[in-house]
Amino acid sequence: MKKTLLAAGIAAMMLGATPVMAKTLVYCSEGSPEGFDPSLYTAGTTFDASSKTIYNRLVQFKPGTTEVEPAIAESWDVSDDGLEVTFHLRDDVKFQTTDYFTPSRMLDADDVIWTFERQMDENNPYYKLANGSFEYFNSMSMGELIKSIDKVDDHTVKFVLTQPNAPFVANLAMDFASIHSQEYEQQLLDEGKPELANQQPIGTGPFQFVNYREDAAIRYQANPDYFRGKQPIDNLVFAITSDAQVRYQKLMAGECQVMPFPNPSDVEEMQQNDDINVLEEAGLNVAYLAYNTQMAPFDKPEVRKALNMAINKQAIIDAVFQGAGQVAKNPIPPSMWGYNDAIQDDQYDPDKAKQMLEDAGVENLKMNIWAMPVQRPYMPNARRTAELMQSDLSKVGVDAQIVTYEWGEYLKRSSDTKRDGAVILGWTGDNGDPDNFLGVLLGCDGVGGANRSQWCYKPFDDLIQKARTLDSQEERAKLYEQAQEIFKEQAPWDTLAHSTVFMPLRKEVTGYKIDPLGGHSFEGVDIE
Repeated sequence: MKKTLLAAGIAAMMLGATPVMAKTLVYCSEGSPEGFDPSLYTAGTTFDASSKTIYNRLVQFKPGTTEVEPAIAESWDVSDDGLEVTFHLRDDVKFQTTDYFTPSRMLDADDVIWTFERQMDENNPYYKLANGSFEYFNSMSMGELIKSIDKVDDHTVKFVLTQPNAPFVANLAMDFASIHSQEYEQQLLDEGKPELANQQPIGTGPFQFVNYREDAAIRYQANPDYFRGKQPIDNLVFAITSDAQVRYQKLMAGECQVMPFPNPSDVEEMQQNDDINVLEEAGLNVAYLAYNTQMAPFDKPEVRKALNMAINKQAIIDAVFQGAGQVAKNPIPPSMWGYNDAIQDDQYDPDKAKQMLEDAGVENLKMNIWAMPVQRPYMPNARRTAELMQSDLSKVGVDAQIVTYEWGEYLKRSSDTKRDGAVILGWTGDNGDPDNFLGVLLGCDGVGGANRSQWCYKPFDDLIQKARTLDSQEERAKLYEQAQEIFKEQAPWDTLAHSTVFMPLRKEVTGYKIDPLGGHSFEGVDIE
């Protein structure tokens, strides 16, 4: 308890005056957010700092599960033909009051419609401000799926779809669908400052934004008007700490109470420490190396498969994951329905890989391997992974150079269709549905966005689009199994690993639940 109070004092000195006896939880975040408007981004680091703290959605995933439950919408109905989904909103949801905004009304249907129109209506000023770059919304074909959004009354909203869509309700529990305040964003437009929606956010969530010191700390306070009641924690601090070893030191010293993404080599020591609880769960994730399939010679499947066979994935698991992961052969994790276990992985065979490159007319290939600068649940150390790949590729005559950028810049540049080389990235599922991997990351609508391989292959895409329209999980699973066969034949990625996720927290923290979807939420968390 003394260490907890010490951490609260440190946070108070760092970020400004705080009531002496207020409860403060410090979370040692692994990186800086790209911004605070979750509709614009796909990175978990950004969602933790924005949608998980500040916002709510129509529906949500029950904590610790992939089960959809009510949130802002207390219930919903789906028409018999699957083309109309009607949400019935709570009448007690209030947007946050801050130094820069005081709401004049409760959340209503206008806010819901505004939230989605800003991502799909070319005439909406926020659509224009973002130049239509809503990565999740676009890569999931939401603009083509939603025919209209109708206001039935102040607390009833009807989505009319162009075709049935099995994952639609679960998709609306995802971060990009966080509900914005039309009143606040109209106020910013009237003031000529619409960009502040991404810097001074307003939501309805359990915590409200106080301030952000770039690359240092984000401060929040409990939302006193939260519709589920004020949180046990008075103040929440994200202390941005990119180095896992430093995060561990801060956790040990009580300077933070929760940290993500420990070094695999430190986990056993943490588990033996009486002051620390280490939560553990098989991750619903995949790490991958995405080739730019629109750039020669990576536009040839035989070249991509040759490079896959040149890389020793088991060596990466041993050296980087240190037992906390398994080799991936498919783009979805083995715990997910629709997983095709009959798929045969590309075997590590440098001699055959070298011959395949020669047969494809590829000689003296030079390429970049992009290594992300932060740890993620699916990738403990991208730099070390890239070094191992670099060594493997040199054995088949490929000269690979390692490049990296600041995290936000890395994500932005890696989505460019003209990006060079191959990029290390990964994914943690957002809704427990295979479409969230296969459709978002590999569908044609994701090219130039979440589809980092820039791969648009009609036989694959047709299967994904058809699977979305079916009600039967069994029938959908069959199509996804076929899609994985095509994926393996075409090899737009080298599938690297599925990781085990560890979450260390101090013993005095209660109520925290590890999220199978990879997020970090502090709703309901307390400090004893």
